[in-house]
Amino acid sequence: MHVQLSTTSRNLAGSISVTGSKSESNRLLILQAQFPEIEIQNLSNSDDTRVLQKALASSEEVIDIHHAGTAMRFLTAYLTTREGREVVLTGSQRMQERPIAILVDALKELGAEISYENKEGYPPLRIKGKKLLKNEVKVKANISSQYISALMLMAPSLPEGLHIHLEGKVTSVPYILMTLQLLKQCGISGSFENNKISIEPQKSVPKTEIVVESDWSSASYFYSLAALSDSAEISLTSYRENSLQGDRSVADIYQKLGVKTTFLEGEIGLEKMEVQLPKVLELDLANSPDLAQTIAVTCFGLGMEARLTGLHTLRIKETDRLQALKNEIEKLGGKVSITEDSLQLSASKEIRSNISIETYNDHRMALAFAPLALKVPLEIKDAGVVSKSFPEFWKDLQQLKFSVKDSARD
Repeated sequence: MHVQLSTTSRNLAGSISVTGSKSESNRLLILQAQFPEIEIQNLSNSDDTRVLQKALASSEEVIDIHHAGTAMRFLTAYLTTREGREVVLTGSQRMQERPIAILVDALKELGAEISYENKEGYPPLRIKGKKLLKNEVKVKANISSQYISALMLMAPSLPEGLHIHLEGKVTSVPYILMTLQLLKQCGISGSFENNKISIEPQKSVPKTEIVVESDWSSASYFYSLAALSDSAEISLTSYRENSLQGDRSVADIYQKLGVKTTFLEGEIGLEKMEVQLPKVLELDLANSPDLAQTIAVTCFGLGMEARLTGLHTLRIKETDRLQALKNEIEKLGGKVSITEDSLQLSASKEIRSNISIETYNDHRMALAFAPLALKVPLEIKDAGVVSKSFPEFWKDLQQLKFSVKDSARD
């Protein structure tokens, strides 16, 4: 499905209910699989979460998680501890090109039995579950936080718990802290000090009900819409000011771009303000790389210059997100230069209309570029890809009076 996006009004008003955080939901599902006493409310309705739920309930010999990177990483660690079970864990063609050796090596150091079915260092993996007796492991600190969270989430079921020694400068700290806080909410002890994470072993946990907060990454697209609008009054549920999610920083970042956030009971209000925009937006997004695409497109739409750093994990996502951003912004008339871990956007006066945006099988490409429809009509190719994290997105845009037409052609 390709969608043609346009709008006749740049004045936005509406109330949107956003699905539960994918990051929180997927962590809690792995914990619930180990400790059935945990009950989860407001679970994400994203593809990734559904795929993980299905995989955890499966007794098949082959588990295919398609494009779900979080599921691949979390399940790799979890399945190594399932004594007596042998599974081949596989995914889409792109998933089989995404490296996983760092996590596999760490698990092998703990005694796990994992082998590569095809290419060394990449899925599919053959995993033979067993009791892991070691409780110390070293990993590089600048790797994807999902590797580290995967180890943390399986740790309570190890006989001795686990001490993870992080070597170097830690990236994506908020995601590690989120995992730690969710463990604690479930009654599992842990600490993170001086590059060392320690998780205590646990045989059972008290009966606990946890309500998943809505997804801040998903909220970011409405911040972008508000920033690019003439006026906006949008309320989003259900959010907390003291969030566990690193992407909550979107509220502070977009303050500079003219969007005021008001925290109310269980929801946030977004309002367009008159502000003097900075000539250049300079940000280190090492702690919230999932915001990079949204911010880059907003700055382009506002005719601003942007310098974004801390983006080294974006090259191994659903697509090479830095290259994809460069390709599509330049099609629209912008100028972008990228390095291994940064993106620089030049100020741009013109936005070409009726351009087709390639999504590269990446939900965040579709979601990040959609707000530009406030400036020019455009087409989003393979628009159904948003179901990976935000299945209701196109309906929510219609609620804000956007025209969303299926333009798929043979």
